[in-house]
Order: sequence, then C-alpha cells, then structure tokens
Amino acid sequence: MILSVIVFDMFISLREGLIVYSIEYRGERNMKGVVIAVAAILAQLLCCCTVLANAPLVPPVQYEQFCEAQKISGSGVVDVSTSIVDKKLALEYYNNMAGDGDLELDQEHAYSQNPDKLQRNITSVNGGNKSSLNLYEATKLTYSGKTPLSGTKFMHSKAFYGGIGAKVQEFFSVNEMEKDETGFFVSTTPYNPLVQSTPANNDYAALLALYYPEEYAKYCAQPSPKMTPEELLKQLKNAGRNTDRVAELMGNNPAHLIGIETQNSFNGTWGTDASMHKIFYKDIKAHEMFSGVFEAEKTLKFHENPVPEKVAPPCDGIDC
Repeated sequence: MILSVIVFDMFISLREGLIVYSIEYRGERNMKGVVIAVAAILAQLLCCCTVLANAPLVPPVQYEQFCEAQKISGSGVVDVSTSIVDKKLALEYYNNMAGDGDLELDQEHAYSQNPDKLQRNITSVNGGNKSSLNLYEATKLTYSGKTPLSGTKFMHSKAFYGGIGAKVQEFFSVNEMEKDETGFFVSTTPYNPLVQSTPANNDYAALLALYYPEEYAKYCAQPSPKMTPEELLKQLKNAGRNTDRVAELMGNNPAHLIGIETQNSFNGTWGTDASMHKIFYKDIKAHEMFSGVFEAEKTLKFHENPVPEKVAPPCDGIDC
C-alpha cells in the first residue's frame, strides 16, 4: 500500500532528565508500508522517561553580581530598559518603559548568583523578614503626560535550565500613574548552607552553634559549621515531607520563588499575565487587564517546594 506521509526532521536533546524535541516540517512524500519510524521513536522515548520536579540549583563558585540604583525627577522623553538573562539561574528578566511627560522615579535592580549576599524584606515571603534572593527589583514611580507611558515587566523561571516553568508579566500604557512595586526571584540553594542538626539537650556548645552561629564563631573562635550545596540537596531529598526539616536546611532562602507585589493607581490601561506550565501534567494561567481610572493592590507569586519528587521511571530496570 502506498501512503502519503508527512515527513519531519526531528532533533532530540537531553538535559537533566528532560527530553526536548524540535520538529521541522519538510513536506509530504510517498512511502511504502505503514511503519512510521518517527512514531516508534517517540513512543519508545516517552515510555522510558519521566519528568521530575526540580531541586534548587547550585550557585556557581565564581558568582557574579549586578546592581543599579537611581533617583530621577524631571520632564521630557523617558526611555528606560533593563534586562538580565542567566541560564545558570534559569532566569529571564526584562523591564522597559518609554513615554514623554513629567516623571519621578526611584528604582533599584540587584542581582546576585550568590543569594546569601542579597538579603531583602518581602512582605509576603518569610513573614516579611529578610529573604535570600537572586534578583530583587523595587520601583517607586509617578508619571503624568499627554503621551502615554508604556512599559512591560517580564520574569521567567525557565524549566529547560532547571527552573519551575513560571512566568510573571506586567504591562501598562497610562497617562497618569503612581506605583510602588517589588519584583523578586530565587532559584538557587544557599551559597554556604549551615549544618542544621538537633543537638542533645545538654550539649550547650552545639545549641549555641545552632541557634547563635555568629556568636559561636566569635566567642568560641570556631567557624560556623557548614556543608556544600551538593550535600544540602541530598539532605533535602532525605527530608521528604518533613517541612520543618526543609525549613531548617534552607534557612531564609525561599527557592524556588518568583513574583511581584504592587500598589498603584492609574489612568489608562494596566494588566498582568501569569502562568506555570509543567509538561504533560500542569498548566496554570491568570490574566487581568483594566482600562480607565483604577487603584490596584496585588500580590502575584509562584513557589515550589525545594524537595524533588521521588518518582521511579516507568521502565525502571529495563534496558530500553
């Protein structure tokens, strides 16, 4: 039998347990038989693989940082843009706006591959106490003008590089706006995790090291006990559903986390889009847009527990 079969070029890459397919359409060809090799390959690969939840990423030893802080007040053309892309953090970040009018701007961008160095207070995270972050953005803005101020903010924890597949986007085109907003992102373990253990009640030195590590290091002339990020990942896996133990291991590091907190009033159009996608089993989407004169207060964030799922592959033990 002669069939008209659609032929594709298929490229397959493997990264950290996730098979990624890139398929290019190449037209139709007449072929004999009913066996399609592409279908067989896909069936075999999908049968023998599974997708696992992502543990926090390990920060690089030679970490990198970036900071930009500015205060601006004036009238005229506005063109502001910042972008940060880091595959080691699974981070994509873009923030830009343009307009022509009266502007007051107080803005900070802080980025660190070592989250221990970047400590900020986020109202909805860790009870408002300081959190270790890879990216922190704070903007206070007032604008008024006949020409709309148009802008967008986009953050993405990219699943292909070890993130959680979450996206957060804000967009606006306004003639008047007052805004106080914070953006935050963390995907890595602590750079120098502290050894957290439960000492015996009478072991006062161990109790001091656990609950007052700085004082212990200062007065006992011994460094605070530490472990490597790789050792931390093993202990997180062993902790499983023991959330108290996980909290002890991670400290004030809330990885994986991505989100924004905003309070604003505006005359124009403003909205947000958010999504989280896990291949084959999860798809979360949220969209809002308002056009007119509004006041808005909003918190939008995605968080994933840093303990990876213990999932056995469907073909475990079979050489396929």
